[in-house]
Amino acid sequence: MKQVLIFAGTTEGRRLSEALSRASVPALVCVATEYGETLLPEGEGIVRRAGRLTEEEMETLMKSGDFSCVADATHPYAKAVSENIRKAAEEAGLPCFRLLREELHPALEEQAVFVDSVEEAARFLKDRPGNILVSTGSKELSCYTVIDQYKSRVFARVLSTESSVAEARRLGFEGRNLICMQGPFSEEMNYATMKEYRIDWLVTKESGRNGGYEEKLRAAERAGARVIVVGRPCREEGFSFEEVRDRIFGLYGIRPEPEKQTEVFLVSLGVGSVDLMTGEARHVIEDCDVLVGAGRMMEALESFHKPVYSSYKSGEIAEFLETHREYRKAAVVFSGDLGFYSGAKKLLPILRDKGFAPVCLPGVSSLVYLAARLQVSWDGARFMSIHGRRENIVQAVQEHQKVFVLLGGREGARELCRLLLHYGLSRVRVSVGEFLSYENERIRTGTPEELLKQECSELAAAYIENPEASSWVTVHGIPDEDFIRDKVPMTKFEVRSVSLSRLALTRNAVVYDIGAGTGSVAVEAARQAGDGQVYAVEKNPEAARLLRENKRKFGAANMEIVEGLAPEALLPLPAPTHAFIGGSSGNLAEITALLLEKNPKVRIVINAIALETVAEAMALQERFSLEDLEVSQIMASRGKKVGRYEMMMGQNPVYVISFTGKGDDR
Repeated sequence: MKQVLIFAGTTEGRRLSEALSRASVPALVCVATEYGETLLPEGEGIVRRAGRLTEEEMETLMKSGDFSCVADATHPYAKAVSENIRKAAEEAGLPCFRLLREELHPALEEQAVFVDSVEEAARFLKDRPGNILVSTGSKELSCYTVIDQYKSRVFARVLSTESSVAEARRLGFEGRNLICMQGPFSEEMNYATMKEYRIDWLVTKESGRNGGYEEKLRAAERAGARVIVVGRPCREEGFSFEEVRDRIFGLYGIRPEPEKQTEVFLVSLGVGSVDLMTGEARHVIEDCDVLVGAGRMMEALESFHKPVYSSYKSGEIAEFLETHREYRKAAVVFSGDLGFYSGAKKLLPILRDKGFAPVCLPGVSSLVYLAARLQVSWDGARFMSIHGRRENIVQAVQEHQKVFVLLGGREGARELCRLLLHYGLSRVRVSVGEFLSYENERIRTGTPEELLKQECSELAAAYIENPEASSWVTVHGIPDEDFIRDKVPMTKFEVRSVSLSRLALTRNAVVYDIGAGTGSVAVEAARQAGDGQVYAVEKNPEAARLLRENKRKFGAANMEIVEGLAPEALLPLPAPTHAFIGGSSGNLAEITALLLEKNPKVRIVINAIALETVAEAMALQERFSLEDLEVSQIMASRGKKVGRYEMMMGQNPVYVISFTGKGDDR
């Protein structure tokens, strides 16, 4: 069977070689360098050849071999090479298919400066201040020597081949001004390079999606660098990847198979080191056609030499997979384990809605790894994350002897220690693990006060051990005398118990306590809604002070104090699921209207002492769409010792009015 002669040099060339191998079509694949040869697949029927060829050598090769056609998949800027391939194919009488790389014109280009050549880019930068990152290759580095102080200002990023390095050094690019790396690069890698070298200008060619062009533009925008784009030498004529593949298949009588849905694997990379990947995950990554994921993940997998799409956003990832069905197998990579605070949670339903059938591969999470390093069991532990999330860590530590936490940001560990100290948890032991599984792994253990003095990296996890932890009573029941009260009114134990029962709080409820007073209702609500949030709204400054003291005393970290008068003070707050109104300052109707506007199905409980307030509350059912209206009067008496006798002393009668919004408009 005749071979297909492919001149590669791009990702598309490698993909074409793989497609022909899968269809059992033999191919001779030519690349310019030995390094480029190592990036080619080793599929059945593929023969690889390295070395630059002149037009005469190309023609000799084409005439001496037994070829059916020629595919030109060289770089878009290799204009002379493409012209030589075309002429040689004409002389040899072989059909030649030019494979065009997809061009991108994202909105980011609006801020770029476009020039026609590298020479023009160098002239543009000649007298402009600032550091310059050049990513246009080693062949045209000499053009940049016209720039003032180029040896210190220009940073050249070239291939790590002997010829590229030699040429760069000959021109004076040495030391930190010579960056030898193989692309394409992820957005994070580009960004890190620009920040490290304080780059003001990036010079790049428009190399298409697979050439990492979009990643460069996004990174430059983040780093505050201006971009100079060297436009393509000319508008080429040619074919897309699918068109070239199908034309070659036609020569062999192969009918292109109907486009299949891409196989999508959601792969857990594990705690960090590639060595901790499962064998199954490694196999999928080695066998896939494209890697997708956040920049940090793509950098960790550079040794696999796969095309990459760098993004951590679920919508962008799903759109990429949907519009690039030419990839038969895609690996979307996540750190840690997919099932533990992973982006896979959002991505999975989007992929399923688009018709994909994703397969999930588990991995080792950093918290499980930390437990192993500390030699502690993680059964019965509470696992949490404050990496871009809000969690009630304080209550978790008070209730559980073992708590594992994913931290976020450079101040994550210190913020955790400050929080524990603020709520009186100074006796717990905290272990902070940084760079877990890497060579510079570090684990430190101490009290919150001891660790507060030490800096921590952004990639960290913590283990908190509290031998004194005890489960709280999940229902209401804090004695009145336990609250710091002073002279501020408080909802008493008996009334509070009935009111909280009527609220029927859920674990993740969002609760307003309006007219919170000392915070007796808010504190108990915060305990019951441990995974939710309580907003204690109070206009009295003295009461607000007591609220802060009781919040700290009872460890109600998920309780936020809002000083102001309702309903105005409620406007910026998130929609409530439940609301308790202990004092309305005459604004009961207005408060109720706002609550129902925020959540038409909100559950509301009102306490009233004055008959006028009761009448106002009862009138709400005529004005609003309500259901489950209940009214109770609580008349409680408490025993008091008077001499030798126990006297029952009556408390003020309180009306408890409860209802739920119907959720429909009237």
